[in-house]
Amino acid sequence: MAAILHRSLSDGAGTLRAPVVRVRGLTRRFGTRAVIDNLNLEIAAGEFVALIGVSGCGKSTLLRVLADLDAEIEGEVIVAARRAVSFQEPRLLPWKSVWKNVVLGLPGRPDRAHANAALDEVGLGYRADVWPKVLSGGEAQRASLARALVREPDLLLLDEPFGALDALTRINAQKLVAELWQQHGYAVLLVTHDVEEAVLLADRVVMMEAGVIAHELAVDLPHPRDVSQPGFSALRRQLLTWLGVDARAA
Repeated sequence: MAAILHRSLSDGAGTLRAPVVRVRGLTRRFGTRAVIDNLNLEIAAGEFVALIGVSGCGKSTLLRVLADLDAEIEGEVIVAARRAVSFQEPRLLPWKSVWKNVVLGLPGRPDRAHANAALDEVGLGYRADVWPKVLSGGEAQRASLARALVREPDLLLLDEPFGALDALTRINAQKLVAELWQQHGYAVLLVTHDVEEAVLLADRVVMMEAGVIAHELAVDLPHPRDVSQPGFSALRRQLLTWLGVDARAA
């Protein structure tokens, strides 16, 4: 089956139409094994979706397809033209200063003003001229997020961006992502293993299993969220049950 890859969802006037992601019958094989098998998914403009599932279920593969980093697929994938990705590893070039890493890959000459604005948004403006090696783990992740924001995306793809952070830094990073999403209004797809993180951040949680979206859960809790909110524990228990985890033990 021929693939239709990453056709823009913008109309002639440049106005984005919902959804920002439309996937129909997506299949991705590695040899004879279908890691993604006839998967369907839509993400609306401005929606925050968390994608969970056991290791090896295809979450990161799906994100790479949506980021146009993997084109060996079958099916139809239509994604907003303006999208950005932030991975678990910040992937900063050590021989470039932080601000030059932020604007890396943008067309034209590097624009210091745009880099500074993005770094200020993530609270890292004071580190613009340093080398990446002197950044803490949390600072490096914020620099990676600034590099995504400077592209003014309609869709932000996050592949376990907080996985390597310590507990306190992770909480602060989650709060920052939630605030930036509410401020800018872009759509987010967050790949995570952490069900608590999924409920804290997302409008909707989708679970992959056997190469498809097996479950979906709407998260109708007001922002900002915390684990003590009424209804939070019930949502967390439901996700753990889908994952085959004893919620009481967890």
